[in-house]
Amino acid sequence: MKQFFLTDQGKVREQNEDAGGLFKNQANQTLSVIADGMGGHKAGDVASEIVQSFFLAQWQENEKITSIEQAEEWLDANIHLANQKVYQHAEANPECKGMGTTVIATIFLDDQIVVAHIGDSRCYLFNQHLEQITEDHSLVNELVRTGEISKKQADIHPQKNVLMKALGTAESITPDVFTIQWQPGDRFLICTDGLTDKVSDSELESFMTEEKSLQEIAEQLVNRANELGGEDNITLALLEYPAGEEGDFSC
Repeated sequence: MKQFFLTDQGKVREQNEDAGGLFKNQANQTLSVIADGMGGHKAGDVASEIVQSFFLAQWQENEKITSIEQAEEWLDANIHLANQKVYQHAEANPECKGMGTTVIATIFLDDQIVVAHIGDSRCYLFNQHLEQITEDHSLVNELVRTGEISKKQADIHPQKNVLMKALGTAESITPDVFTIQWQPGDRFLICTDGLTDKVSDSELESFMTEEKSLQEIAEQLVNRANELGGEDNITLALLEYPAGEEGDFSC
């Protein structure tokens, strides 16, 4: 499996409140984590860093994930533990009161991808065409889902960045946890809204179609978001199931 992670401060923000990475457990299996500290709240960078550090430590201690069920249970349990860490840190440190973060954590098991998700960071699967596989936990997405506004209206809605759910803002949280299939030739994109607020799905698909390395594609995507304003931090992980590979994801 090919993989590449990139984060960029953007052109406007004074600091990068995104965090994440591609991590290996003792069996050399891959966990990807992306967290977007809540903009406009105190210590968003602290919240995302707590999540990144926590998942890295937990995954490095993990010996091996052997089933989808085990992966889903591991992600669900550790999302809850990460939520407690962020919430308790905010409660104990008044300067961090109200902080929170989105999070996407994914485990790759041969031809399955197990996803845990809170917030409006996104996952996309590219298999001939691009498909968003996470559902934004945002106010505008709820309005779209109930038919009150259109998808086009959502893109320019003044409250488009208002989250209905974020990690660390309440004592308990319920993440979306699910598993999808992928196959040789597919690509998988995980990203914060610093990318998707600027680069449309059709343009994302165009980049994902290119016969270039994952690093080249990732750098082009970040550059494009910055060309279009770069008002937010931009973070992404790109992974590819190479054509003809027999799905040994322990390497």
